Amino acid sequence: MGTILQVEHLEKYYGNKGNLTKAIDDLSFSVEQGEYIGIMGASGSGKTTLLNCISTIDRASAGHIYVEGKDITAFNGKKLAKFRREELGFIFQDFNLLDTLNAFENIALALTLCGTPPKEVAPRVQHIARRLDILDVLNKYPYQMSGGQKQRVASARAIVTNPALVLADEPTGALDSKSARMLLESFETLNRDLGTTILMVTHDAFTASYCHRILFIKDGRLFNELVRGRDSRKTFFNRIIEVVALLGGDNADVL
Repeated sequence: MGTILQVEHLEKYYGNKGNLTKAIDDLSFSVEQGEYIGIMGASGSGKTTLLNCISTIDRASAGHIYVEGKDITAFNGKKLAKFRREELGFIFQDFNLLDTLNAFENIALALTLCGTPPKEVAPRVQHIARRLDILDVLNKYPYQMSGGQKQRVASARAIVTNPALVLADEPTGALDSKSARMLLESFETLNRDLGTTILMVTHDAFTASYCHRILFIKDGRLFNELVRGRDSRKTFFNRIIEVVALLGGDNADVL
């Protein structure tokens, strides 16, 4: 086991001197290999900005982000593109599947972009599809799938390349409760059986209760941290709700 992600004194500003907004304020934490981490915080707390900086969508204003010991804040150009393609997996709320490709082709595209030998593509797609219970939709196009099926295909696409870190941005946000539960159980399986390291932003305490550890962000800073340990998911859910109530404060912000 080693450290997959190290965030050190991260800061992110928007605007100029006359109108400066500090979205991330001297934030530091680490994620070990095989962890399943949740990021929670009220709207505007900086949790999405944090994910954008880690995913290199946004550039940090100060501080460093290390993935497997490599300082990604120093990357640019082809090196940055290679890092995104080979080291990160992305799972979005709105799936981002290509409508002109079926499920198999959407998943296989990630492998093709990484230069995977053609003879290895089909076995790897089949393997991850079996893990996520989507073998029966591999020949279907996105318009033929349910929301839950589309999100599991998107998850398979993110994970099939064996990235160092999977970043999930509100992955259950567009799903009904049954589909959300199935997706979260799939995440649990991937984390437990394949050792997939997952960092997930969510506003939902039920979704967060599947994680091993929760980092709560407030005003761009680390507000609190919860470790599930041996707690049942129900007990962990109740502990999360307690911190959510504290985060809301007098304004009763909803997470």
